[in-house]
Amino acid sequence: MNETIAATDLPPAFPDHTQLPDEDGTFVKNFQEHPQSIILTDSIGPILERLHPDGQYAIGQDCGIYWRETDPPEKGAESPDWFYVPNVPPTLDGFRRSYVFWREHMAPFIALEFASGNGAQERDRTPLSVAPDGTTTKPGKFWVYEKIVRIPYYGIYEVATGNLEVYHLIDFSYQRMQPNERGHYPIPILDVELGLWQGSYQNQELLWLRWWDSQGNLLLTGFEQVEIERALVEQERQRTEQERHRAEQERHRADQERHRAEQERHRAEQAERKAAQLAERLRAMGFDPDAGE
Repeated sequence: MNETIAATDLPPAFPDHTQLPDEDGTFVKNFQEHPQSIILTDSIGPILERLHPDGQYAIGQDCGIYWRETDPPEKGAESPDWFYVPNVPPTLDGFRRSYVFWREHMAPFIALEFASGNGAQERDRTPLSVAPDGTTTKPGKFWVYEKIVRIPYYGIYEVATGNLEVYHLIDFSYQRMQPNERGHYPIPILDVELGLWQGSYQNQELLWLRWWDSQGNLLLTGFEQVEIERALVEQERQRTEQERHRAEQERHRADQERHRAEQERHRAEQAERKAAQLAERLRAMGFDPDAGE
């Protein structure tokens, strides 16, 4: 005898990004956090567009990565300050509220945390544990990224001290990377380097986390590119103006030379006329001015 299983007998489907919270009730820790995310996203955009001509990649900024189903749901999520996921659509149904790992299965390639404190939370390796009564303790962020989501590159930037640590997942374990001769951390697959840059961005003179290419050239934001192009245009304008000024000076000198030559010709003509007049007077007086020649 066939039995039909009622829909109510089936376990509920795992929720998607539209059914999960997109905030945890906390607020941004410092004024640098949002500009720091923007400068990273803006400058690496052309690199990612070349790697993904089909546009299949997503960047999260202070967004949740849901890695397990819990009650309440946000206990099963971590929110890196910045992360990049390759080979996934940039939006789902026109937008993304969060990144649901159990639905898309693609681990972020790199996650970055901007630690306002001493980085203890970002380095927390506490594993997930289950008590006899079935309750679980919240695992540490470092442990989740390393053991569950397995993000290949993980960076911790302590904003207050300017300390940067970058970890690479090797044989299922994070190994702390050593900087190269430029003080940067190479990310070979992206052909970029991650490092620190002292400068002004969005009216804040600070030490910023930034990208360089593999040759050590700083990857510029759109605003910086416009500023450089504007400076180059201004330099070209000044060079053209200087060339025009030099040409004007050359023309003025040529006019002066022509004027001097005209004056010399005029003086020579006057001297010749005076000599001719003098010779005529001498002939009138009975002298031959050419006799002594």
